[in-house]
Amino acid sequence: MKIFLYTDGSSLGNPGPGGYGIVLISEKGHYKEMSEGFRRTTNNRMELLSVIVGLETIRNKESEIVVVSDSKYVVDAVNKGWIDNWQKKGLSKKKNPDLWKRFLDARKGLNLTFDWVKGHAGNKYNEKCDHLAVKAAKGKKLKTDFGFEKIEAGDSSLF
Repeated sequence: MKIFLYTDGSSLGNPGPGGYGIVLISEKGHYKEMSEGFRRTTNNRMELLSVIVGLETIRNKESEIVVVSDSKYVVDAVNKGWIDNWQKKGLSKKKNPDLWKRFLDARKGLNLTFDWVKGHAGNKYNEKCDHLAVKAAKGKKLKTDFGFEKIEAGDSSLF
């Protein structure tokens, strides 16, 4: 079975309030939308977190999963093999190491393909993810992105 994982992240200010949006669609017609907002984060963190949460949500781990994102940060890191090199170096001196470690765990054993799409260019599900991410970032009950706030405070104890 093939599953399409559409993702997007948003930050209103960089850093600022942020959110992610996810649309999951299976070949069998299953459809799921997800989003979550954070009080202080960055756009890249939300782009990456949207992929992570989407992958963690998929129950059928044997599926062929196509991740569709407008984030060059995420798509190039995977498709150009940067993440593999970063992993070999222990993610030293890389931004968002907490999320990249979580991504590496989330992708283990999965059959993944990453496709980049241009943002705000009319892709129906990318546009939906953008809407979900922005709405989440503007929400009233925003969560704390502890990883970002610890990094911003100079605390690397998470890693």
